[in-house]
Amino acid sequence: MYESPTQPGVIIGFEVDIAEALARELGVRAKFHQNDWSNLVPSLERGDFDVALNGLEDTPARRARLRLSRPYFVYGETLAVRAGSSLHSLSQLRGRRIGTLNQTVAQDLLQAQRAEVVLYEGQQEPYMDLSHGRVEGVLLDHVIADRYGCGQPGLQCVKQDLARGTYVIGMRPTDVELAARVDAALSRLIESGQLRRILEHWRLWDARQEELGVRAPVALPSAAAPSLASSAPSLAAAAPVAPSEPVASETRKPTLSLAQLGLFFQGALITILISLCAFGLALPLGMFLAVVRSHGGRVARFFATAYVELFRGTPVLLQLYVLYYGLSSLVRLGPIQAAILGLGLNYAAYEAEVHRGALAALPRGQAEAASSLGLSRYQVLRHVLLPQSLRIALPSLTNDFVALLKDSSLVSVITVVELTKRMTIVAVELRDWVVPGLLCAAMYFAMSFPLSRLSLWLERRYQSA
Repeated sequence: MYESPTQPGVIIGFEVDIAEALARELGVRAKFHQNDWSNLVPSLERGDFDVALNGLEDTPARRARLRLSRPYFVYGETLAVRAGSSLHSLSQLRGRRIGTLNQTVAQDLLQAQRAEVVLYEGQQEPYMDLSHGRVEGVLLDHVIADRYGCGQPGLQCVKQDLARGTYVIGMRPTDVELAARVDAALSRLIESGQLRRILEHWRLWDARQEELGVRAPVALPSAAAPSLASSAPSLAAAAPVAPSEPVASETRKPTLSLAQLGLFFQGALITILISLCAFGLALPLGMFLAVVRSHGGRVARFFATAYVELFRGTPVLLQLYVLYYGLSSLVRLGPIQAAILGLGLNYAAYEAEVHRGALAALPRGQAEAASSLGLSRYQVLRHVLLPQSLRIALPSLTNDFVALLKDSSLVSVITVVELTKRMTIVAVELRDWVVPGLLCAAMYFAMSFPLSRLSLWLERRYQSA
């Protein structure tokens, strides 16, 4: 599935058509939900969407974790190599540097052969690295290899499938009734020939798909490969995740359209929204932590210090995962909410140290003089110390906000389509990383440069005050 080249923002593809057909059979409406592919299963489990329909491979591990439907597509694992390479079988990949996508059967096959596995998040990147000699081969489903690898100059694909498997629809184990209904609807699509017509429309029908009418497991040619059996009931319609490219060959190279440019600005607005809200949380929380560490009691200082060290000492990406997925059974945060909270809590730890350093830089006589005038401890902080410390901390605060603006790109892992994620989607669609990348960089610069100018103006104003 991928964004329409004529209607940016509209998702099309053979799995979109299957989702729509299943929705009609079930009398419901299919609604697309953007999601990071490697997190399909966790997102399904936490209830972000009802079914996962996006190249979800049938494996024993997924069957033990989810309720899976009968297959709707048969794929073959295709090995792409550079022209002239002698690699043509799984057994030859031992110790070789081979690229594939994360959370795929191909990854399991390579690990079983003890290959040096290089993991990617996008479909185009591994073949780019193969062309540049960074990997010795790429193992992926034929539907991906045919569109991204086999036709590239200097690359070739091994003709025979190195393994065979099926795509299925995934749903939560508790959704027994819906699973049965969807499985029945999928059977009707197969028996009526509608599924075949969809696959033929996207030029995906081949001899492999004849196996769809058989309920028996699809065998793998290698004993080392995990079973990709298809059986049990399960699921339905609306799909999540990563765009791919059109199946039909294009006569001309696509170019950046005005509609896609509009989506870039939409991504930039989301980036600004998340950054402003997250910093709006980080700044007061950081000031509070700084005051507690500087003027609080022993117990309060301990907890404030523990907070700062914990959030500074662990990656913000990990914190986002824990907040969005790990705590989903306790609190259901939306992607934007989790992004704001995650970045805000993380940057509060850094702001705490900035303000603590600024408070420590003030002459001790300031607090003593204010106390001698009869001001309470709170009044000393409020009217004397904090206003002066803010002037000292201002350059660091601006720098931290610019850093947060760029770190907001990490929130795409919890399904937020911000500026950087929009750039990667468009880059894959255009098969060009230069123009979208430069545009993305220009927009980040346009957002961050005025902040540095504002910071300089505020510094001069406070110095002259």
